[in-house]
Amino acid sequence: MAFDNPMSLAAEISPAAHVAPGASIAARCVIGPGCVVGPDAVLAEGVRLHSHVVLDGRVRLGAGVQVFPFATIGMAPQDLKYKGEPTGVEIGAHTQVREHATIHRGSSGGDGWTRIGARCLIMCVAHVGHDCRLGDDVIIVNNVMLAGHVEIGDACFIQGGAAIQQFVHIGRMSLVAGMAGVERNVLPFSRVKGHRAAAHGLNAIGMRRRLGLSGADVVMVRNALFELHQDGRPERNAEAVAARYAGNAQVEEMLAFARTTFARPKGKNRLVPYRRDREDDEAVG
Repeated sequence: MAFDNPMSLAAEISPAAHVAPGASIAARCVIGPGCVVGPDAVLAEGVRLHSHVVLDGRVRLGAGVQVFPFATIGMAPQDLKYKGEPTGVEIGAHTQVREHATIHRGSSGGDGWTRIGARCLIMCVAHVGHDCRLGDDVIIVNNVMLAGHVEIGDACFIQGGAAIQQFVHIGRMSLVAGMAGVERNVLPFSRVKGHRAAAHGLNAIGMRRRLGLSGADVVMVRNALFELHQDGRPERNAEAVAARYAGNAQVEEMLAFARTTFARPKGKNRLVPYRRDREDDEAVG
């Protein structure tokens, strides 16, 4: 049944929802009962707000985004410096935001936007803080906490209950284990775990599935990761590793990320430490 909707005759808006004048609602959107959509929201074609969803401030939802009950998107950042600047949230096409998740708008301390890519899954009770950047195909499991200004690369998997400290960068296709506490940057393809998180090898399964790498290819990248961290001096080892593994695309990507980390201001320029053990070596082989 299509409800009367002055914004798009092809959209379905429950009479128990509140959509403020000025909101832009495209065709085939569905807005369920109890939803509150603010005047600055922009919903692309096929967005579905299941019920009791709040969109506050400048919220832009890409085509086919689904938001489940009691999720809130675009509320003011938890930042005492925020003074009501017109900031917002952008979410890419076909991303799902599950029940009770919270995604806060950006702040004047960044570029004003919290951005989430396409085809992501933000599971129940997860929190995405102000000014975060998530790439495409990222999975954030239940109860994950992302502090402000966290950046997460494409195809990362952040398991349940993990906490990521503000300004941390997580490289592409990394896996962060459940309940991990991440205080430093994580190289692409890494697998990190622990209350004070350390790298324990690679996300070998993801590398095989998504990149089509062989076991031998993954072992080579693992060896480069070990050599980079030898003696706990990745800054000193980077050039030798670059020369030894020249032409290896995954190693080059890791080293480019490492160099960017080393160039950041003091306090934001460190990588998680590396811990090698038999269990993690066996996971690669």
